[in-house]
Amino acid sequence: MVFAFHNVSEEEIGIKLLSKGEKSNTCTTSSPNSMMKMWMIRAVTTMVIWTCAVHLMALGELWSLRLLKGWPSCFNHHQNLSQLPEPSSIPPKLVLPPKRIYKNNGYLMVSCNGGLNQMRAAICDMVTIARHLNVTLIVPQLDKNSFWADKSEFQDIFDVDHFITSLRDEVRILKELPPKLKKRVELGKFYSLPPVSWSNVSYYINEILPLLKKYKIVHFNKTDARLANNGLPMELQRLRCRVNYNGLRFTPQIEELGKKVINILREKGPFLALHLRYEMDMLSFSGCSHGCNNEEVKVLTKMRYDNKLWKDKVINSELKRKEGSCPLTPEETAILLSSLGLDHTVQIYIAAGEIYGGQRRMANLEAAFPNLVRKETLLDSSDLRFFQNHSSQMAALDYLVSLESDMFIPTYDGNMAKVVEGHRRFLGFKKTILPNRKLLIRLVDKYQNGELQWDMLSRFVKEAHRNRIGSPKKRVAIPGRPKEEDYFYSNPHECLQLLDDEPLRSNG
Repeated sequence: MVFAFHNVSEEEIGIKLLSKGEKSNTCTTSSPNSMMKMWMIRAVTTMVIWTCAVHLMALGELWSLRLLKGWPSCFNHHQNLSQLPEPSSIPPKLVLPPKRIYKNNGYLMVSCNGGLNQMRAAICDMVTIARHLNVTLIVPQLDKNSFWADKSEFQDIFDVDHFITSLRDEVRILKELPPKLKKRVELGKFYSLPPVSWSNVSYYINEILPLLKKYKIVHFNKTDARLANNGLPMELQRLRCRVNYNGLRFTPQIEELGKKVINILREKGPFLALHLRYEMDMLSFSGCSHGCNNEEVKVLTKMRYDNKLWKDKVINSELKRKEGSCPLTPEETAILLSSLGLDHTVQIYIAAGEIYGGQRRMANLEAAFPNLVRKETLLDSSDLRFFQNHSSQMAALDYLVSLESDMFIPTYDGNMAKVVEGHRRFLGFKKTILPNRKLLIRLVDKYQNGELQWDMLSRFVKEAHRNRIGSPKKRVAIPGRPKEEDYFYSNPHECLQLLDDEPLRSNG
C-alpha cells in the first residue's frame, strides 16, 4: 500500500541525509557534523513514523463508516461489541445497592398489554409508580393474549434477579405475593382497574393510594401509557430511565445470542438496522394495504374485523397513506434508502418479523440493496430453536442488534422505533434517521408519475432528513394532547448526559 504524505517535504523526509554512494564511518571517532547527522536521522525517523500513524488513523476513521455519502460518520469504536473481551466463566461480583427502608402501603400487581417494547416502557412506569406510592411491586405479568400469542414469562425475556436487586434501593420487588396475600387474591379480595392514561403523579396519590390502603392489593389490568410524558418530578423521570437502561436487562441467553449476531455483522463491516414494520398485524391494525393484491386485502380486513380489541374497522387505506400514517412499503423503503445516498453494498439487517407478501414485496428492496440479512440467515437453526414461536424473545434479539447498529432506520413510528430511538439517544445520540413519511409519500408518487426527476427527489429527501437523525433536542409538550406530543421513551432528555458546550436544543 502506498501512502502519500502531502504535508511533509522531501527535506523533512530526509532524502538527502545519506546521498547515494556516501559511506558512513561508524568506526572512527564521531565529529560534530556526524553527530548532527545522526541526530537529524533520529528526528526525521520519528517524524515519519508519527506521520504514518496519523494517516493510518485518519484512514481508519474514513473507512470505518461511510454509510451515507456526504453525511458525517456515526461509528463509535468504543461501542463495537466485537472488540469487547469474551465474558469470563467466573461472573463478576455484584455490588448490591442498599435496600430502601419505607413503610409499605400495599402491593401492586400489573398485567402488561401489547408487544415487547410497549410492555418494556410500561414496566418502567410501573416501577416508578410503585416507588412514588411506597408499595411493593410484584414482577409484572406479560401479555399472552395479543396477536402474537407469546407465552413467554417475564423471566424468559428479562434477567429477573438483576431487575429485583439492581432497583432495591428504590422499590421492593417480589417475584410473587406472600402466601397469605395469594389467598386473598384467590378469594377476589383485591381491586382491579385500568389506570387513567397519561396521568400525573397527583392521580396516583389521590385516586390509587387510597385504594391500596383500603384493599391492600391493587391490580392494574392495563399498563400502556398510564404515566404522563411531562410534568413529573425530575427524580421520577430519571428513575424511568434507570429502570429502562439498567434494570431491564435481557436474559444471558438472549444477550449472548444478540452479541453473536452483532459480531457476525461487524466482521463484514458497518451495518444498518432497518425496522421494516410491514408485518401482517401492523397492516391489519392500521388498515394500510397499498401495494397489496385483492386477496391480501381481504385477509387483512377479515383479521381486523375478527379482533375485538381493534376498534377501527372501516379504514380508507389511501387516505391514511397520504397523511403519512402508514408504515412505508418495502418498495417505498428502497426509494428512501437510495435517495438518501446509502451505499448499495452496505449490510442491512432487517429487524422485523415476516414481511407480508413475502418475496414479491421484497424484490425491489433486494434488487437495490442485495446485502440484506436477518437473524434467521445469520444464525444456525440450532441457535434459534429455543426462541422460535416466542415473538417477544425474537424481538429482543432485534432490539439488541438495532441498538448497536451504525445507523437505525424505522419505517413506522411504533413502540419499537420509539424505544430504540430513545435508547440510542441515551447511548450518545447514535444516528437514527426518522422518515418524514407524509412528505416522502408525496415525493415518491410524483417521481413514479414522472412529475419529478430522481436528482430532485434525492435532493428533497436529503434536505428533509438532515435534522432528523436523533440529535439533541427537547421534548415537545402539548398540554391536554399527550398522544400528539413527543413520547418520553423516544427522547428522555432529562436523563441524557450532554457536554457543557452541547446544550439541549428546542428544535430539530
